[in-house]
This record gives sequence, structure tokens and C-alpha cells, in this order.
Amino acid sequence: MTTAIPKKRKDNRSLLAKYAAAPHIVWAVLFIIAPLIFVAYYAFTDTAGAFSLSNIAEFFSPTYLKIFLRSIKLALISTFICLLLGYPIAYFISRSKPKTQRLLILLLMLPMWMNFLIRTYAIMVLIQDTGIINSLLGGLGIAPMQILGTEAAVVLGMVYDYLPYMILPIYSVMAKLDYRLVEAASDLGCNGFGVLRKVILPLSISGVISGITMVFVPSISTFYISQKLGGPDTLLIGDIIEQRYASSNYNMAAALSFVLMLILIIGLAIVNKYTDVDEGGGMMP
Repeated sequence: MTTAIPKKRKDNRSLLAKYAAAPHIVWAVLFIIAPLIFVAYYAFTDTAGAFSLSNIAEFFSPTYLKIFLRSIKLALISTFICLLLGYPIAYFISRSKPKTQRLLILLLMLPMWMNFLIRTYAIMVLIQDTGIINSLLGGLGIAPMQILGTEAAVVLGMVYDYLPYMILPIYSVMAKLDYRLVEAASDLGCNGFGVLRKVILPLSISGVISGITMVFVPSISTFYISQKLGGPDTLLIGDIIEQRYASSNYNMAAALSFVLMLILIIGLAIVNKYTDVDEGGGMMP
């Protein structure tokens, strides 16, 4: 038998919930919805404020498309490398003792406590022509390599800066897995690769999707990494947006940002549609 909640108490709870949500609503309106409205306004207007599609159309010109495709390429490479490195690291951490897990997570988070600019400059020191890596190669009698100013340097910077964003969501899912399923699969004759493919990977797919999203989105829109580690031939779409904004060409900067945002939203929606993220994956046949 259930006890009915008095209507007055329900109204008080509803009113309290509204007041509690008010700060979040104000924050969302001021710092999410309002900026998006401004971006959309500048994207679809010219310098005189009249409606225009010329900025959006210019995004699809050969010059901008070439830079955009380069941004996608480097972001995909960086995301793939982060996944290749991050998945086994996350698995190793999740299978460690609780005390060891806390220590490893702390070590993983330590670089993120430093400023993003300092971390990027640290990579520059390592890979520049007279840097530590080339100095070691010279000591071994190997000719110095030209790393700084190349696409490889940009990918290296992305992987270094965004690898924790791949590891942490995968680890958070793996730490909750029921490893009795792994033992059962092994007892039923699955080898190591079979256990990984049929049990561990499907059950951790939600963490993988979250990690891919958290790495790919900032990688495709970054501009500081490519500015400091890349060269004239490694301009990314984020660099162009920053340049247009710095030159007060707000309409073109907004148009590039708007189209990039739409492409990312559509891509993420497709990924979420064909992956059971909410269910955390399932056993593969």
C-alpha cells in the first residue's frame, strides 16, 4: 500500500527543484546559447549586417576544403594513436590493485595540472633541431631528424596533450566490468584475443566512444599546437578561424566555426545512433 504525498509537499519540492536549476539555466543561456546565437548571426551576415550566404559558401572553396581535410586527417591519426595507446593502458590500470590504480591515475593526471601552453612548449624543447631527442641521436652517431614544423610534430603534440582524455573514460568503464565474464570466456575455450574481441571490447565500447569523442573534437579544432609545433604547410581549420578573428573578419570566422560545429554534431549523432553507448555494449556472438 502506497502513501499519497500531499499536494502542498509536491509543490514545495517542484519549486525547490526549479530554484536549484536556476543557476544552471542562467549559465547555459549566458555562456552556451547566447554565444551560439552570435556565431550564427555573424555566419549568415556580411560586414554591413545584411543576410548573406557568401561566408558559408566560401567554406567549401578549394582553399578551405584542403585545410579542413588536413585537419580531419591529423585528428583521425591522433585519435587512432591515442586509442591504440590508451586502451591497453586503461586495461592495465583497471586490473591493478586499488592503491596502484590511484597512484597511476595520479601520475596520468599530473601533466594535465600544468598549463596547456607549458606542455606544448615542453614538446618543442624535445623535438627542435637542437633539442633533447636530436642531441641523443647525435650522440649515437645518427643524423638529426627534422621533426619540428612537420605534421608528425603536430600529431605528437595532440597525442601528448589529449591521451589522458582517451584513457580516463575507458578506464572508468573497465573498472566497473564484471571480470567473471572474462574468466568464464577463458574457461569456455576463448583465447586472449577472443576474450578481448567478444567480451572486453563490447563491454567497454561506451568508454571507447567517449574517449574518441573527447580526443577527436579538440584535435580537429585546435590551433595552438599546430602554430607552435607545425609550419606553414600544417595549417589547420582552427588556425584559420583564429587568423580571421585576429584580423577582425568576424563573419568568416563565425562561418567557419558554424560549419565545423554542424559537421561535428552530425558526426557525433551518427556515432551515437549506431553504438549502444547507454547500454555499455553487449556480448558479441
